[in-house]
Amino acid sequence: MTTAPSGASRRGTDGAGSGGGGDPSEERPLALLVLADGEVFEGEAVGAAPPDGLAHGELVFNTVLCGYQEVLTDPSYAGQVVAFTYPHIGNYGVNPSDNEARHPWCRGIVVRDLTSRHSSWRAAGSLEELLIRNGIPGISGVDTRRLTRHLREDGAMGCAFGTADYCELREAATAEPGTTGKDLVSEVTTRTPYEHGSGPLRVVAYDFGVKQTMLRNLGRLARITVVPASFPAADALDMDPDGVLLSNGPGDPAALGTQAGIISELLGKVPTFGICLGHQLLGAALGARTFKLPFGHHGGNHPVRRLDTGRVEITSQNHNYAVEAASLPQRGASATEVTHVNLNDGVVEGFRCADLAAFGVQYHPEAGPGPHDARYLFEEFRKLMGKEVEVDV
Repeated sequence: MTTAPSGASRRGTDGAGSGGGGDPSEERPLALLVLADGEVFEGEAVGAAPPDGLAHGELVFNTVLCGYQEVLTDPSYAGQVVAFTYPHIGNYGVNPSDNEARHPWCRGIVVRDLTSRHSSWRAAGSLEELLIRNGIPGISGVDTRRLTRHLREDGAMGCAFGTADYCELREAATAEPGTTGKDLVSEVTTRTPYEHGSGPLRVVAYDFGVKQTMLRNLGRLARITVVPASFPAADALDMDPDGVLLSNGPGDPAALGTQAGIISELLGKVPTFGICLGHQLLGAALGARTFKLPFGHHGGNHPVRRLDTGRVEITSQNHNYAVEAASLPQRGASATEVTHVNLNDGVVEGFRCADLAAFGVQYHPEAGPGPHDARYLFEEFRKLMGKEVEVDV
């Protein structure tokens, strides 16, 4: 495949099929997406211009049909480049109330078509405006069907994209370390505690990269004190909470020994609910091992079986790592029971430890974006905290 000459550009066309955003007559520079294994995809540069015309990160794909803003502002994507499988992205613009964090944490986006003219009564701007405002680069016009097939076959991998020449992009893609062994939580966590919600209970939420929709759902149940990822367990217990939430977040749980140690100090002393990375760290605190999935689970349509009822839930998911089922403790006070499994690949999607009043799920019951099948889990947390309250969750 040949590279574009320096300064080459392509004129966009109107409508959702345009490779650009904003003015449909705008000319966009050609760009390349290069994977660590040497695979090359052509496209056009969109969003913010990266330094030296080059951006890089670990490339993953997401299958949501809508909710692109919630995906991009989810702190769990820190260190990653998100490729959307749905072809038209940006159709309904963006709105500040849909942000899951104060700004996007991902390193870039890859799309087939970035819509040039958004249309929604809620829109406060375009997706590209959000990207530029937050310094997030992107590449449009990519054959994302071929890209997704490649990632499914060969797994998530390092990538580089931009207007730099092929050799520079290939070198950056090859050097990209990905998320394995990396503590990305320290980048996204709050620096100081803050309050959220007005419910009748009292919850301490460990912010490993917590999403606003998660806090909104829990805020109906409780007054929440959101604390940094390394907040001492003793200080959390001094708040006399009814429960502790372990939030979602980015990176490799095996790199978060400090957080797993904090959780082990909380277990048995306060009801605990872990979500996504919080679920993985809860498993680690109990002595379980985690492993990296080939290409992760990223999307809003993953089928999960709830084992006690046999009911299948369609769930929202975003994770690259999972808890190894065989490593979960089976005896003693920390004995666990698997409660949910993924119907696509059998991965553990939930477990509980009844003796320690703790449970976790790998998926996102707050569903931002995604279906609401699993929102009952917030009520399960309320029951675990042992308080009868009148709330609508």
